[in-house]
Amino acid sequence: MCGIFAYKGSKKNATELVIQGLKKLEYRGYDSWGVAYKTDSKINVYKEVGKIGSFDLQNAEGKIDFSLPCSLAVGHSRWATHGGVTVENAHPHLSSDNSIAIVHNGIIENYAELKKDLINKGYKFKSETDTEVIVHLIHDNIKLGLTDAVKKAIGYLHGRYAVLVISKDENILIAARRGSPLIVGSGEKEFFIASDIPAFLEYTRKVMYLDDNQMVVINDRPEFFDLETGKQIEKRIVEINWDAKEAEKGEFPHFMIKEIMEQKETISRAINQDEDKILKIAEAIKKAYGTYLIGCGTAGKVCLAGSYLFAKIAKRHVNSAFGSEFPSLQDFITDKSLMIAVSQSGETADTLEAIEVAKKKNAKVLSIINVEGSSMDRMSDYSINIKAGPEKAVASTKATTSQLAILTLLAYAVAGKLDEGKILLVEAASKINDMLNPRYEERIKTLAEKIMNHESMYVIGKGLNYPMALESAIKLQEVSYIHAEGFAGGELKHGPIALISKDTPCIAIVANDETKHEILGNAMEVKARGGYIIGVSPENNEIFDFWIKVPDAGNASPIVNIIPVQLLAYQLAVLRKNNPDMPRNLAKSVTVK
Repeated sequence: MCGIFAYKGSKKNATELVIQGLKKLEYRGYDSWGVAYKTDSKINVYKEVGKIGSFDLQNAEGKIDFSLPCSLAVGHSRWATHGGVTVENAHPHLSSDNSIAIVHNGIIENYAELKKDLINKGYKFKSETDTEVIVHLIHDNIKLGLTDAVKKAIGYLHGRYAVLVISKDENILIAARRGSPLIVGSGEKEFFIASDIPAFLEYTRKVMYLDDNQMVVINDRPEFFDLETGKQIEKRIVEINWDAKEAEKGEFPHFMIKEIMEQKETISRAINQDEDKILKIAEAIKKAYGTYLIGCGTAGKVCLAGSYLFAKIAKRHVNSAFGSEFPSLQDFITDKSLMIAVSQSGETADTLEAIEVAKKKNAKVLSIINVEGSSMDRMSDYSINIKAGPEKAVASTKATTSQLAILTLLAYAVAGKLDEGKILLVEAASKINDMLNPRYEERIKTLAEKIMNHESMYVIGKGLNYPMALESAIKLQEVSYIHAEGFAGGELKHGPIALISKDTPCIAIVANDETKHEILGNAMEVKARGGYIIGVSPENNEIFDFWIKVPDAGNASPIVNIIPVQLLAYQLAVLRKNNPDMPRNLAKSVTVK
C-alpha cells in the first residue's frame, strides 16, 4: 500500500530528492504525505493532507527550506488504515522529544496492547495510527543505541511492516521489513530505500532486496542483519534492466491510457519466454496432484480464466481461489500439490500468505509476476516474469493481459502443443496492434458519452469470457465509480435480470466459439426487458445497440475482449472527471490484509 522512500548521500539535496521519489510512488497511496529531513542535529518534519503530486517544489517557500544542507531524509505517501486522513495521522511520526522519525507501511496487529503499555510508561500519542507505537518503542530503548533500539522495538511487533528510521543523534539510515516490500538502491557513495524501484530508477539500476525479518543499517555502506538470529548477512547486487522511460507518462495524459496502449508490445514480450523453462513447468503441472491458481482482485479473475483455459486446452482440472479465501482450502494442499500464484507486484499480502502455507506443506510454488526479485519471486520454486514493465496506474491493464498470455501458453504446453499456443498468441498480439488506433479510441469515447450518466451497468460472458465479465466489472468500478456487476450469462434468469430496466447498459462479451449462440440468447433476454446491449464481438449482431469490434482470436479471446472494456473504463473516468490513475480508496500494491 503506502509508498516509502529514503535517501542517504552527499551528492544531492536529500529533502528534494525524497519528495521527487514520493511523487513517483504516489500510486501506492495518496491520502496524505510527509517528509522528515535531518539538518545539523535536528529532525525537521513537513506533512500535508492530499496528493503529493500537487506539491510544487518551486513554490515551497515557508514550507520546506531546500537551501539547508541535508544528506539524510525519509518520506511517506499514505493509504490510510488506522486513523482518518489528517495531518496528525500522516507520516513521518516523531518520538516525544523529536529526536527520532519513522515512516511505516503495513499494519501492526498488536498495536493496541503496545500502546496501552507505552501510555502507562508516560508516553503521549498525537495520532490515531498504529505506527506511532513503533517510534515510542524505539525511544523507550534508545539507551541501547539506535540500531539495537530498532532491533528491540521490532521484536515486539506482530503483523506486516516496512519501517524506515532516522535520528538527530546518529547519521545513519535504518530499515526493517516483514511482509511489506523494501528495496535498497546502491549508487556511488549514495543509497536509496524505497517500496518500489521506479522511485530511484533514474539514479541507479543496482539494487539489493530486503527479505522478511531482515534489517539494513546504512552508514558509509549498507550492513544487513537477520532479525531472528542477529547475524550479519551478505546481499548480492541485482542489475535492473527496466527502461526508466517506461515509468514515466511521456506524451500521455494518464498512466492508465499509456499502459493500455502498451499492450501492442507487452503481450509479445510476455510470450517471449525460455522454451525449456516453460516445458519444465508444464511437466511439473502434469505431475502435480492438485494444482491451485491463487490471486487477488484482478489477478484472481486471471486465475479463474486460467482454470477455464487449462480445462479447455489441456483437458486438465486446475483449481482457482482468491488469496484471501485460500485459508478455507489449505487442507487440500499436500507435498504433491503445485500452487500457481499470480501477482503484478509480487508483494500481495494475501497471496504471500497462501504461498507460506504451501511452502510449509512442502508443495511446489510457481509465481507469475511482473517484478523480478519481489517477495513472491524469491519464495518460489519457479518464476515467470511477464515482462510488462512498470505498471503505475492502480487499475491493472497490461499486466492483466500479459498474465493471461502466460497462462494460455502454459495450458498449451501442458497439452503438448506449445508451438500452436505461441502461434495463436503471436497472431493475437498482432491483431491487438491493429486494433489499438485513434479511430478505435474515438468509437469507445462515443460509447462512453452515451452511458456516462448511468449509475449501474452489467457485463455478461460465458466460458472463457465469464471471468472477463467479472474483470470488466472491476475495471468499471475502479475508475468510473459506476456500479457494475459481472455475471455468467446463463445466471441472469436466476435473479440478476430483475435489475434490468429501460436503457440499462449491459455489455455482452461474445466470442466466436461454442458459447456464442447461448450468450447472444442471454443478451436477447436483457434486451427484451429494455436493456441497452453493448456487444464486444468479432461480428456485429442485430441484438447489439452498440457494437465494439474485436479480433477473432480463438482461445486468446479473453485477452482481446478485455481491452475495449479497459478503454471504456478509462474514457468514462475522464468524462466523469475522475483520476483514472488514482481511484478513490484504492492503492496499487495491496500489502496489507
